[in-house]
Amino acid sequence: MSSNKKYWKSVEELNENSSIVETLRHNEFVEEIPTTDFLSDKESLSSSSTTRRDFLKYVGFSTAAATLAACEGPVHKSIPYVLQPEQVIPGVADYYATSMFDGFDFANLLVKTREGRPIKIENNTIAGAKFAANARVHASVLSLYDSTRLKITKVAQKDASWQEADLKIKASLADAKAKGGQVVLLTNTLASPSTEKLIAEFIAKNPTAKHVIYDAVSESAALDAFEAAYGERALVDYDFSKANVIVSVGADFLGDWQGGGFDAGYAKGRVPQAGKMSKHFQFEANMTLAGAAADKRVPMTVAAQKQALVKIYNVVVGGAAAGTDEVGKAAQQLSQAGSKGVLVSGIQDKNAQLLVLAINQKLNSEAFSTSGTRQIRKGSNEKVAQLIADMNAGSVHTLIMSGVNPVYTLADSKAFVSGLKKVKLSASFSMREDETASITNIAIPAPHYLESWGDLMLTKGTYSLTQPTIRPLFSSKQFQEGLLSWNGNSAAYYDYLKANAGAYLNGASWNQAVHDGVVAGAPAASSAGSVNAAAAAAALAASAPAKGFELILYTKTGLGDGQQANNPWLQEFPDPITRVSWDNYVTISKADADSKELGLENRIVANGGLNGSYATLTVNGIKLENVPVIVQPGQAKGTLGMALGYGKKAGLKEEMQVGLNAYAFYKGFDNVQSADIAKGSGEHEFACVQGQKTLMGRGDIIKETTLEIFNTKDAEEWNSIPMVSLDHKEVEATKVDLWESFDRSVGHHFNLSIDLNACTGCGACVIACHAENNVPVVGKSEVRRSRDMHWLRIDRYYSSEETFAEDNEKREGFEGLFGKKGSLGGFGEMEHPADNPQVAFQPVMCQHCNHAPCETVCPVAATSHGRQGQNMMAYNRCVGTRYCANNCPYKVRRFNWFLYNNNDEFDFHMNNDLGRMVLNPDVNVRSRGVMEKCSMCIQKTQLTILTAKRDGREVEVDEFQTACSAACSSGAMVFGDVNNKADKVSKLAEDKRMYHLLESVGTRPNVFYHVKVRNT
Repeated sequence: MSSNKKYWKSVEELNENSSIVETLRHNEFVEEIPTTDFLSDKESLSSSSTTRRDFLKYVGFSTAAATLAACEGPVHKSIPYVLQPEQVIPGVADYYATSMFDGFDFANLLVKTREGRPIKIENNTIAGAKFAANARVHASVLSLYDSTRLKITKVAQKDASWQEADLKIKASLADAKAKGGQVVLLTNTLASPSTEKLIAEFIAKNPTAKHVIYDAVSESAALDAFEAAYGERALVDYDFSKANVIVSVGADFLGDWQGGGFDAGYAKGRVPQAGKMSKHFQFEANMTLAGAAADKRVPMTVAAQKQALVKIYNVVVGGAAAGTDEVGKAAQQLSQAGSKGVLVSGIQDKNAQLLVLAINQKLNSEAFSTSGTRQIRKGSNEKVAQLIADMNAGSVHTLIMSGVNPVYTLADSKAFVSGLKKVKLSASFSMREDETASITNIAIPAPHYLESWGDLMLTKGTYSLTQPTIRPLFSSKQFQEGLLSWNGNSAAYYDYLKANAGAYLNGASWNQAVHDGVVAGAPAASSAGSVNAAAAAAALAASAPAKGFELILYTKTGLGDGQQANNPWLQEFPDPITRVSWDNYVTISKADADSKELGLENRIVANGGLNGSYATLTVNGIKLENVPVIVQPGQAKGTLGMALGYGKKAGLKEEMQVGLNAYAFYKGFDNVQSADIAKGSGEHEFACVQGQKTLMGRGDIIKETTLEIFNTKDAEEWNSIPMVSLDHKEVEATKVDLWESFDRSVGHHFNLSIDLNACTGCGACVIACHAENNVPVVGKSEVRRSRDMHWLRIDRYYSSEETFAEDNEKREGFEGLFGKKGSLGGFGEMEHPADNPQVAFQPVMCQHCNHAPCETVCPVAATSHGRQGQNMMAYNRCVGTRYCANNCPYKVRRFNWFLYNNNDEFDFHMNNDLGRMVLNPDVNVRSRGVMEKCSMCIQKTQLTILTAKRDGREVEVDEFQTACSAACSSGAMVFGDVNNKADKVSKLAEDKRMYHLLESVGTRPNVFYHVKVRNT
């Protein structure tokens, strides 16, 4: 059976005596419905003879109009074009191919524009466009309309013109050249052939100049190892679809490890095909997305990971005996897999990365290829450290920065600030007046990538172009324009770019390259040099463990390195693992948290919010107080985790100044530090959604099985259909109906398939849904009150490896206190499920039930069913009774407690004219007092139908898309017309792994899921 596992969302739920958890399971709403605010005259109501339905109908269309004036939607007058631009057709979207790279995130994109406004990021699916948008890239369109952006050039913190700043920089460069002073260009990784050529020309013109590349989150260890082995400073672009056995030692390759973007290839091997799927071993300290997806996850300290990597090297390369522990089993299976195996590691140690190269070379791994290497990380820790030393020595005359914020991201930023004061002229190209730009002599507003021309070589041999989709909103200047000016080149950067692109177009025309966005080539593989891997193994084996706790610094799925900290979509995005938004925190294992020395705890309070202890962290003599604590299931004992990217202050709205700056602990660019932790005073209030809208205890929510059972047993055993009683006989629930059904075989009928094996919990779909459907941001306080407005959520479930039946059998068999059958001894034998749980992700949105319980209880018929399968909302009819939410078994409806648009109480993007430019005009902005939820992107499905009608053709196979399905790079979400038997979704609906949520309820959803199969 697939439904006999015990699932839980938080550590609190493991406490059987918790009254809070029990209350939350049974309460539909964490707060009472404020009926007295609407219907306060009880005497009048009691004497009324009007029926409930008619009464509410009258209230909805008469009384409510007067008493609920605050719920009234705003009226805006529009002004038509006097002269309409040729390229703009009102009401029709244009799409532009482009590529983005901000030094951390990168993707090949299509940008949707309406009336000249970029409003949505889509994935470019043309051949050669291999990098899809993650959650941060999808949210980057909102960062374009950030009202806190630096709008004008500043010289000595005063407004100035670009020309004035340009003259000062030229004068400083001339002075440096005359005096032999050092000129430094400090940038993030550029991955731009044209920019690198401009920098080479700049250095040729200024002999004392040099270029230093600085990545805020360093991959220098892997770069150093690859450079030593192959003579090129680059990263391997792994293809996990070619691996049958995957072993990861501390590498969250489904997160941000080495840039991320590996989920599509990984998911291909994780969906059972012909009875086979890849096997994934994960050895890690923090619970990560990769660890959550693994078949076998082993929590261990980084010190233990280093020893594990040495053991795997000795087995695979040295032929040593594997042993029977989990590391030995992984090494043995990896060795047996040969070219179908691959090993990756996130250990920031050159010796560890050399072993990774040696192991994959020995395996002759197909997933490991030295052609088409990644060019997205080029930073050097040594050169950055040398620059700071040179600055403090007074030997740097002119410092020009672009795409970096070292005052915020450097661990020893004080040394940088003191050195900056000794530089004669400092200039920074920055999108906002951040910590660095605010103290430089010159701050120049940099354009957003959607306002810029550029080129990229994200992987060797693949050339991408960046094109502007809107004219610059402010008086910004590209770094490349500055280089052209300082080089004495009067050409526009567009002309320079176009002339330089010829060497990379691979026979394509310039116009074709701009149209497609990507030109793919066939790069030659790098030739391997000689590396003493045995010496690296010996050095790694002798490395000393950390003293005290190991603190592992990482980047969260939401904020990454912190560049988009002022983006409210990302701040409100719940972390896939902890389900916490608007915060960073320190994670700790339950065993460590429960120790007498610490006594740290999390608890769910009466309103469903999560509270946690405060702690004081001390790392390398630096003390950080009032750090919130999350007790994280699966965290390795003796380790702590903390996310980078938070704690920014400069250039941010007050609401976005959240969290603590963990870069202060990032000494030597090492993400593992020795730390001491002590309990602080007080209690932190988290905006955590893990205890909200839960489907716990509601039947078969997650169905899963093992690959062995999947291959050897009938589907009825691992994907059982619930039975109900009909005429005193048990029959399948799916064959019983309370309503008569109409013929749904005519016309389009939309279904959405979600494969739990392919879903990695990345959250790209959540942000894409925000952008497409104008979902409001409500802020930390409202999220804590269970009022988040996400139309799509990704539930994260933990499970112990024991089943309900096994738990009950053991518990009932206890006799006395001691001995093998004693309760004390018996419970002692049972591993606490919080130590290392299995994890499952499940995207949940409106299920668009064909027999929707919400529709039958709406007193004003605001929600109804369409012939194409969508459950629709007429917002103008809704009076906010919330009966529909009460009657929804899936908890997917959202109530607008406030008017979030143009409201000073919610000072996010909808509260200013610039931020509202991102709104999709095809979807209305909902007002206070109405229910809203997923519409299955009805505006997109209808546009597809109308486009085909206009073109005089049928809708093409798999042409229908929703925002979430289009954003899903792993292929977990597939949308389409189930009546078109050629559509992929139609075939998936017949798959033996298919099931619906809560089938016993009889709602007949149009969203279906696929049973999760684990290769254990």
